[in-house]
Amino acid sequence: MRKLILGLAITLDGYIEGPNGEYDWCFTDQDYGLKEFFTRVDAIFIGRKSYEMLQQYADSNNGETVPGMPAMTEYIFSRTLTSVKKGAVLISEDSITVARRIREQPGKDIWLYGGASLTDALLKEGLVDELWLSVHPILLGSGKPLFRENDSRIPISLLECKTYESGLVSLRYRIGK
Repeated sequence: MRKLILGLAITLDGYIEGPNGEYDWCFTDQDYGLKEFFTRVDAIFIGRKSYEMLQQYADSNNGETVPGMPAMTEYIFSRTLTSVKKGAVLISEDSITVARRIREQPGKDIWLYGGASLTDALLKEGLVDELWLSVHPILLGSGKPLFRENDSRIPISLLECKTYESGLVSLRYRIGK
C-alpha cells in the first residue's frame, strides 16, 4: 500500500501561513530535500485553498507550481470547485473513501500538500502515514495553524532529523508506534 506523507513548511510556532495567507517566510534558497522527496512520490493530494494558491503562484512563474516538481497525478479535494486544470482529478464527494482507494492503487507514495482542513480530516481517519515538516526558524505569532484540536493523542516516531545552516530543521516522523 502506498504511504500518504504530509510534507510542508511550518513555522516554529506551528503556522503554515501568515494571518493574510502569506508564505513569504518560506526559505527558497536551496533544495531542502525536495529533490530526494520527489523520487518517492508520484501523486499529490491538495485541498481547494492550497490548489488555488498554487495556481496563482504558477500563473506568475511560467506554470511551475513547486520548483523542481516532476509531473505527478494531482488530486484536488473540494466540495465547491466545479473544474480543475487539465490533467488534475477533482474529488468532490466522499473524499475519505476515495483517498483510501487511491492509497490502495499501485504506485509510489502520495504527497499530502495541504491544506489544514484536508490534513485534519485525513489524520482523524488514520490515513496519514508520515509527517515531513520543514520547520522554519521564525515565530509568526498568528496565522493558520497546521494542527487543529484533536479528541485523541496521535503517537509518532522520529525517522529523521536534518539541520541546515539556514536554521531550517527537517523532521520526518512515522505516525503510530
